[in-house]
Amino acid sequence: MPEYTKTDLEAENLPNDREPLLPKKTSLGEIALVFSKLGITAFGGPAAHIAQIELEVVQRRQWLSREKLLDLLSISNLIPGPNSTELVIHVGLERAGWQGMLVAGSCFILPAMLMTWGLAIAYGQYQSIPTAGGLLYGIKPVIIAIVLQALTKLGRSGLKSAATWSAGILVLVLYLLSINEIILMLSAGLIVALVANLHSLKKFRFLSLTISPLSWGTFTLGAIATESHPKTWLAVFWSFLKIGSFLYGGGYVLLAFVQQEFVDRLHWLTSQQLLDAVAIGQFTPGPILTTATFIGYLIAGNLGAIAATIGIFLPAFMLVPLINPFVSKLRKSPWTAGFLDGVNAASIGLMAAVAWELGRGTLTDIWTIVIAIASLAILLKFPKLNSVWLVLAGGAIGWLLKFYQ
Repeated sequence: MPEYTKTDLEAENLPNDREPLLPKKTSLGEIALVFSKLGITAFGGPAAHIAQIELEVVQRRQWLSREKLLDLLSISNLIPGPNSTELVIHVGLERAGWQGMLVAGSCFILPAMLMTWGLAIAYGQYQSIPTAGGLLYGIKPVIIAIVLQALTKLGRSGLKSAATWSAGILVLVLYLLSINEIILMLSAGLIVALVANLHSLKKFRFLSLTISPLSWGTFTLGAIATESHPKTWLAVFWSFLKIGSFLYGGGYVLLAFVQQEFVDRLHWLTSQQLLDAVAIGQFTPGPILTTATFIGYLIAGNLGAIAATIGIFLPAFMLVPLINPFVSKLRKSPWTAGFLDGVNAASIGLMAAVAWELGRGTLTDIWTIVIAIASLAILLKFPKLNSVWLVLAGGAIGWLLKFYQ
C-alpha cells in the first residue's frame, strides 16, 4: 500500500484542470537534470517525493496534466515496489520512451544510493566508536516511532473491512511464528479477493487453478532462501530481486523481508545492524529502499552494495512498462481490487510484527522509551513534519546522554 494516494494528491490546493502540454518528447538531458535534482533534494518519504514530482513535472514544466499524473499514481499502486520511484519511471516512459524511463529512474535512485553507500563505508569503520554508538542510541527509538506512525497511517486506509482486519492480524501472528512472508502476502491477497467476490463463485475453479502454482512458486523461493549460501554479491542480488518482486506497502515493509531473509534465515545480519541500516537511511534523500545498498555493503562489500541496489529496483523497471497495456482492466476488476486489499492488509501485519521485534531490542531503558514516545507524539501531532529533523534530534540527544553517563 502506498503512503500517498491519489485521494491525498487530489486534496492539495492545486488546479485540477488540464494544462497545455509540451511536445510529446522531452530530451534525455532535461529528464536527467530534473530527476537528479529530485534525487538530491527529495527528503521525507514517498508522500513528500510525490508532492515534489507533481511540482516539477505538472506545475513548473507541464510535462503531464495533473489528471494524467494521478492516473499514473493509481497504476503504481497496483504493482509491488516503491511507488514514488515507479511514478518517476512512468513519467520518464511517457516523456521519452524506454530510454527516458531508464534515465529518470536511475537519476532519481543514484544520489541516494551513493550517499547510503558512503555512509555504509563510514559505518563499517566507525560503528564501534562511542560517539557513533551514542548517535545511534538516540536515533533507533526515533526509527521505531517513524515505523509506528507509518503503521497507523496505513492502517486507517488499508484495514477497511472485517476481512482485511482479520488478514492483517493473522499475518502478524503467523509471521512471528516464522511463516514465509511472501506466502503470507499472496495467501492474504487471494483469500480477501475470494471473500470480497463470493457472488462470483463460478470463477472459483479458475482461482483454485492459480493458487496452486503461485503457492508452489512462492514456497520454492522461500526454500531456496533457507539453504546455506556464501555471502556473495550474487546471493545478495537474488535475495533482493525476490524481495523487490513482492514488496507491497512501501519502504518500511522492507524491514519485514530483510528481518526474515537476512537475520532469521541466513543469519548474515543482526537485528541491531538492520535497525542501524534504517536509521542511517533516514539521512539520505530519494527512495527509502536504498537502505538495500547499505545492507548489501554490510554483507558483501562494494559489489554487494551494487547488487542489492539493482536487485531491489529492477522489478520496478520491468513491471512499469509491462503493466501499462492492462491497466484499464486491472483497475476495474473486483478480483484485482480484492487481492490488493488483502496484500495491503498483510503488509500492515508485517510492519506491526517487525515493529514489535525491533522495539523489544531497542526500547531497553527509560531514555529510549521516552525518546520513542515523544517522537511518536510529535509525528502524530505534526504528520507533515520531515522525519529527518527528528532523526537529527534523536541522534543529538543520544550523544549527550552517552557523553554524560
